[in-house]
Amino acid sequence: MKFQFALATVAVAQTSIKLEAPKLSFGEMVKSINGHHAQLSAKYGATADPVVIDDFENAQYYGPITVGSPGETIKVVYDTGSSNLWVPNKDCCGALSTHKFYHHEKSSSYTANGTEFKIRYGSGPVAGIYSRDRMQIGKTSVDDYLFAEVNDVSGLGVGYTIGKFDGICGMGWDSISVDGVQTPVQALVASGKMAEPVFAFYIGDNKAGELTIGGVNSDYYTGDFTYVPLKDKSYWEIALDSVKLNGEVVDSSTKSAVVDSGTSLMAGPTDVVKGIAKKLGATGILGKEFIVGCNKKFEVAWTIDGKDYTFSNTDMNIPDGPLCIFGMMPIDIPAPRGPLWILGDVFMRKYYTKFDVAQERVGFAAAKSSIVV
Repeated sequence: MKFQFALATVAVAQTSIKLEAPKLSFGEMVKSINGHHAQLSAKYGATADPVVIDDFENAQYYGPITVGSPGETIKVVYDTGSSNLWVPNKDCCGALSTHKFYHHEKSSSYTANGTEFKIRYGSGPVAGIYSRDRMQIGKTSVDDYLFAEVNDVSGLGVGYTIGKFDGICGMGWDSISVDGVQTPVQALVASGKMAEPVFAFYIGDNKAGELTIGGVNSDYYTGDFTYVPLKDKSYWEIALDSVKLNGEVVDSSTKSAVVDSGTSLMAGPTDVVKGIAKKLGATGILGKEFIVGCNKKFEVAWTIDGKDYTFSNTDMNIPDGPLCIFGMMPIDIPAPRGPLWILGDVFMRKYYTKFDVAQERVGFAAAKSSIVV
């Protein structure tokens, strides 16, 4: 099913969401990123008004969404690698949880649905029921939207327990929506309230960033966009030419890459990632991540549509003292979806990314690293 673009019969606007920036320890970063590995295995096998996106030590990025009437503000990961909205309800997570919950009994615009919602991650399920209510991203609202309120988040493990986000708002295409429900992006476009059917991310480097709905924010990038057509409309998938380490091609057989705001690191085929890590003298952590000396100099490049998108060791690493978490982890996506590379937040911190729904493409421009948000 294709996106339907409604004629704008109401005032249109560009909306932005600020992404916030708290702290976590080196150990917590490792645990958080470990959680991503389990989630990825299932995820891929199966006029500006600011909306802040918080930065949880360059490991998690999240921002507010409002659900219900009167609205309850819940922090969600705005995830271009999935396509459903789910938020926790009051029966989720236990009495001592610090997460914010949705209470449908407090909302005058709530409509019961009750159909089971279930998505499986590598370590277990996220499950609950579907409901309908008003949702709002920035100043763009959608009435009677079908989403999931969940009471089981065991599939997210410790990454959710220590994480600062409460739910996930998928920003992918309809073909990967669980149960085929209307995606948040579809709903925003159909509302007719967007200035244009695009959204864009500025991912802050240890500071707040911004998600802009209905346009781009020129305060966050420099130069022109380079556009790349989508290879597939499920994830935001594009063609990949090769991967280089210090100018030498180390992977020319993986021909696809997915731009995914919901993944902390770069992720690629196990043999390639382990080969790169070995050449850099990196040490494995639980077979999923690597640590490397922060003073180790290197350069990695992803070649897309003939252009090298280059990352120094400073761009790639997440530092903590003399050691750094290497910004790359192994993941083997089986055919026919894979093999592929996942270009996560490491990529999007350096390149401001425009997701163009109407023209089915992504645009990359150099992010302004000196911005104070």
